[in-house]
Amino acid sequence: MKLYYSPKSGHSHRARLFLSLLGVEFDLVEFDLAARQHKSADFLRLNAFGQVPVLEDDGLVIADSNAILVYLAGKFGRTDWYPDDALGSARVQRWFSVAAGQLVQGPASARLVTLFGAKIDAQTAIDRAHVLLTVIETELDQTGWLAADRPTIADIALYSYVARAPEGNVVLDNYPRVRAWLERIEALPGFVPFAVHPVGLYAPGAPLAHLATA
Repeated sequence: MKLYYSPKSGHSHRARLFLSLLGVEFDLVEFDLAARQHKSADFLRLNAFGQVPVLEDDGLVIADSNAILVYLAGKFGRTDWYPDDALGSARVQRWFSVAAGQLVQGPASARLVTLFGAKIDAQTAIDRAHVLLTVIETELDQTGWLAADRPTIADIALYSYVARAPEGNVVLDNYPRVRAWLERIEALPGFVPFAVHPVGLYAPGAPLAHLATA
């Protein structure tokens, strides 16, 4: 099994994280997004959209981070991570939609501005991030997890960009349940961290800079 990824990509991290949580052996193939390696002809044959991550498994190619989570849960029969009942599956799918929508438009976009210099309205992205975080804070009131009374791939789909929201100047101080949820994920056996980059609130001299760890 081989995972094509970038260490700066939250989408890549969620795939890498779930592989590690499952205890699956795999090879990492790192891509330099700044060098546009993900737009090469060879990689476009794996994913026509030219995006990481991509998983190769015994001749099969699975593109898209959420699709990779579903594939891995199904391949290894992990209904604990991806419920196979109608309601449980629907609850996970709801958060997958959030991961592809509000998460991208909010904390992920705010981070694109500071980390990659994206031409995005930073304040709009920050405002959207806080709207999303407010909803997550409320949702975590019931079980401490997003889609069930235990961690599921819904939690994995949102973790990376929420955890590094401060890189996009999104302050997490007012969301104690969100911060506790991040800590619960980080305490799971097999957890691998998402690298911290010295931008946003982690930039030298910024309020949270002293808390940043690789």
